Amino acid sequence: MADANKRILVVDDESSISEFVSYALKKEGYEVDVFDNGESALASARQTPYDLFILDIMLPGMDGYELCRRLRAITSAPVLFLSARDTELDKVVGLEIGGDDYLAKPFGVRELIARVHALLRRGSGGDFAAASRAIVAGGITLDEDAHTASGESGSLDLTPREFELLACLMKNAGKVVSREDLLREAWGWEYLTETKTVDTHIKRLRDKIEAAGYDPGLVETVRGYGYRFRQ
Repeated sequence: MADANKRILVVDDESSISEFVSYALKKEGYEVDVFDNGESALASARQTPYDLFILDIMLPGMDGYELCRRLRAITSAPVLFLSARDTELDKVVGLEIGGDDYLAKPFGVRELIARVHALLRRGSGGDFAAASRAIVAGGITLDEDAHTASGESGSLDLTPREFELLACLMKNAGKVVSREDLLREAWGWEYLTETKTVDTHIKRLRDKIEAAGYDPGLVETVRGYGYRFRQ
């Protein structure tokens, strides 16, 4: 069973879908709040600390993309998109505006629960206690088990996807990592050919590095190849 303390917000205007998702998550032991529109969901998110958001894209009024953008201003909790649209462009747009994963309708309960478990593990540092795996570079200490990135200047407030990107770059400090490799390592989506989403997330990562008091130039652009974390 899942950690009963984990709380998930589900937003879908199709009652059959939201009821199915809510039932499956509650069976796993999660606390679940369900909304059928973005405005109500956003208001709840401003009052309640959620561990995961599951958003339909085609919502009345504020769509899932806009809701995700607004959520990113107040929380780093992972976002899983649900959509009947399953093109590469739809996935890329979802990633670029701050989503962490994308599940196409129709989907089975096992796939849903597997995605949820994976996102929550990334957000909390895992399901079991273990010796910390720390990576140190550029004055930043990244702990893969505690899922934290910090140093003398302060802590970085990273989304799960930003954390995976930073981890990949820091593990290869001093080496150039291609956009394709970053997509594969941070998203696990080898079939995505559009790599511009990496550039968008790198920009956000640099902004957060700078906001925490570190040099954003730690992440260097190597034109025509990819990115490198400066040693």
